[in-house]
Amino acid sequence: MAELQAEDQASFHNFLRMPAVMFDELRQRVGPRITKKDTCFRPALDPDMKLALTLRHLASGDSYASQKFAWRVPHNTQSLVVREVCHAILDEYLDEMLTCPSTPEEWKEVADRFYQRWNFPHVLGALDGKHVAIRCPAESGSLYYNYKGFYSIVLLALVDSDYKFLWADLGGLGSASDAQIYNSSELKHGAEEDLLGFPQPIPLPQDTTDVPYFFIGDDAFALRAYMMKPYSLRGLSQEERIFNYRLSRARRVVENAFGILANRFQVILGTMQHKPETVKLIVKTCLVLHNLMRVRYPTLQNQQLDQPEGPEEDFVPGAWRDGFNMEDTQVVAGPNTATKEAKKQRNLIKHWVNSSAGALDWQDRMV
Repeated sequence: MAELQAEDQASFHNFLRMPAVMFDELRQRVGPRITKKDTCFRPALDPDMKLALTLRHLASGDSYASQKFAWRVPHNTQSLVVREVCHAILDEYLDEMLTCPSTPEEWKEVADRFYQRWNFPHVLGALDGKHVAIRCPAESGSLYYNYKGFYSIVLLALVDSDYKFLWADLGGLGSASDAQIYNSSELKHGAEEDLLGFPQPIPLPQDTTDVPYFFIGDDAFALRAYMMKPYSLRGLSQEERIFNYRLSRARRVVENAFGILANRFQVILGTMQHKPETVKLIVKTCLVLHNLMRVRYPTLQNQQLDQPEGPEEDFVPGAWRDGFNMEDTQVVAGPNTATKEAKKQRNLIKHWVNSSAGALDWQDRMV
């Protein structure tokens, strides 16, 4: 590790999936939390080695049995080390790197960035879910068995316009759909009860009618004033197609975020051989490290992202689409539970994106 860091920065980056300066920051901030004293029985493991071992496991997904030959650390000791380091990273960075906005000003900043970057107003985040494959937990029956034929837990996440995770729920069982998990989440409860500190409704740009702020999602979620989703794909008018395109263009950031996460931390791409509690711990650590990288080194992952071809063009697919990615969650076609207010709001936004106030010059040729 010392030779790589001193002589071959590119190989060091490839080995741990992060630049040496980021590893140094983690070592300085997390190192004291994982440092142990030597005893008369044995010397303590070096904290730098414990951190590097854990990051290599997250980056490669190699099993403890295979890693023991490279690190000369027994597999049962590795299982303790990885959990210890993940807890230390979360203790040090969780409140700094994975905190949901809680004031109107913070939410307004998220919405303003969505509008500036993706030309869709009043968006407080893009919501979606993915399956993380795991080994069948003991005595769990079919609770973790999903419709695609493997065992998993569900990662439901809210992402901002810069591909950072604002909120995540890792409590979903593989047999559940996005909607089931979302309906029982604190995010939905907070949105329904107005506990999240959303800004007050204001008119869309160059318009006069007040419109609430909202999340955006796919067909898995019920249409609400605080949750906008595309129109049904049957019998769409041209205006509805353009609305669907504009909304999907903004919602694409959550797909990008999952793709970047999975391609950088490949432990979550395979079938994780851990207990569900450890899987949740590791995935949450990956989310924090992803956000840390987006904050500290925002240009580092740009080749992974979908890139606009120009200021008035659609996007060039990012490199994340060429790699393996997590499986999508099930979209359940349930009854139409959309409220009248939500339908009226969606129609209002549809007219806005097709009007001179909100239309893009090139949107017609994209549908």
